[in-house]
Amino acid sequence: MGLSLLQVVLITALAYFKTLDLSTTQIFAFDTIIYGAITGLILGNFRLGLETGATMQLMSLGVAALGGASMPDYPVAAIIATTIAVTTGKGMAAGLSLGVPVGMLCINFDVLLKLINSAFARKAQSYVNKREFKKMNRLIPCMTLIYPLQSAVPVFLAIVFGKPVVESILNFMPKWFTVGLNVAGGMLPAVGIAMLLTYMPLKKYGYWLLIGFVLAAYLKMATLGLGILGIAAAIPTYRQLVAQNEMKKAERKNNLNEEDMEDE
Repeated sequence: MGLSLLQVVLITALAYFKTLDLSTTQIFAFDTIIYGAITGLILGNFRLGLETGATMQLMSLGVAALGGASMPDYPVAAIIATTIAVTTGKGMAAGLSLGVPVGMLCINFDVLLKLINSAFARKAQSYVNKREFKKMNRLIPCMTLIYPLQSAVPVFLAIVFGKPVVESILNFMPKWFTVGLNVAGGMLPAVGIAMLLTYMPLKKYGYWLLIGFVLAAYLKMATLGLGILGIAAAIPTYRQLVAQNEMKKAERKNNLNEEDMEDE
């Protein structure tokens, strides 16, 4: 089964929308199962698309791009895997053999476009400093429209030309380029976490950060266990804050009542 021109356009547009939605509207975000199902619907095999998307969703559980980190693009992998599975008639296994490498390829595009995005941000900031706000407003949407190409281009190449082209792109990239992207990708999570820490009340609750670090780095506790422990630790603090708010409300009410009595 070959792809029609309309199907190629729709699937490529779906991949483009995936990243655009993640960066803007957040309607589906990283709901991998949704993109697999929609791809299956475009190709006339909704059930296989749903099954493939669900499989990729399970593969991505516990994986998150936190603090600016890059991760395999599982929704794109689901789009590719579903397309290959339906068009070749060889099922999900054949689709996953190409979908996962394309998802890995998107890591390099993601890091590259984040670096380009930083250049756009610095240029926009320079316009702000010069009070050239019209130029700033014209520049900012450009990156919003360029960024989704990290998904659309690999998907288009994969569904039109297949696995050999994707592997050729991976092999063609010089070592210095891929090493540079890996270094940059490794630095982004550290920078992102540092930015997040600036907004956290570390002076008051910083000891929990140290406890979590020891449990994760030295005792190798799983993410789920850390999450449950974090919830348990947060409950007393939450109850304390609720009690403090109730006391403040009661004090305000008493103060208002005293003021009313004085007025009378």
